[in-house]
Parts: sequence; structure tokens; C-alpha cells
Amino acid sequence: MPPVVFPPPTGPPSPRTGPPAALWCMAKPSVPDPIMQEAMNYACGSGADCDSIQPGGPCFQPDTVFAHASYAFNSYWQRTKSAGGSCSFGGTAILVTVDPSEYSITSTPCPVLQ
Repeated sequence: MPPVVFPPPTGPPSPRTGPPAALWCMAKPSVPDPIMQEAMNYACGSGADCDSIQPGGPCFQPDTVFAHASYAFNSYWQRTKSAGGSCSFGGTAILVTVDPSEYSITSTPCPVLQ
């Protein structure tokens, strides 16, 4: 016999109210650059818009693997999430609720996709 919950629920849980939280996919700062570079190469080859992070591109600065990977991961995830795309990249990325362009560690001057 299944366990009984007291008091029993009267119906389905109420739907969430308020605006949905904005999410961004960014690289984990603890991941070594060579591993992050591999994950970024995957993102760029699988649908991310990586033209902006190429030399001379509007999002090339700061020129770090972390900043470029964060941009590529978020680009990929924003483009593919509705079709089931994930923000994992082999454990090198994480979803955050604060716009990564507000982090001093990325200081990206680009508009962040959402």
C-alpha cells in the first residue's frame, strides 16, 4: 500500500506566478583552459554563433578562453534549448541567473543573448 499524505492534496500544485527567471549558460571558472577549449570547439561546431568571438569580432575582448567559451556556450544553449539543447558541455558549463556581462570576470561588452 502506498504511503498516505496528511492532509491529502486537494489538487495539482498551483502554477508558478511571476515572470520566469532569465537564465544564461556560462563556462565554469574552475575548468582548465584546454578542456574548456574542447567544449567551446564543440559548441562552435554545433550551432553556436562564434563569429563574434573571432579576432576582430565585436566580442573578441576579453581574449580569454573563459570569456569566449561562456559566449559560445550561451549562444548554443539559447539557440537549442527549445529543442532540448542542454547547458552541460561535458560538465564545463553551468546555468546562472545573473547576466554574465555583469560579472567582472567576463566583462564582455557584447549584448548577451537571452
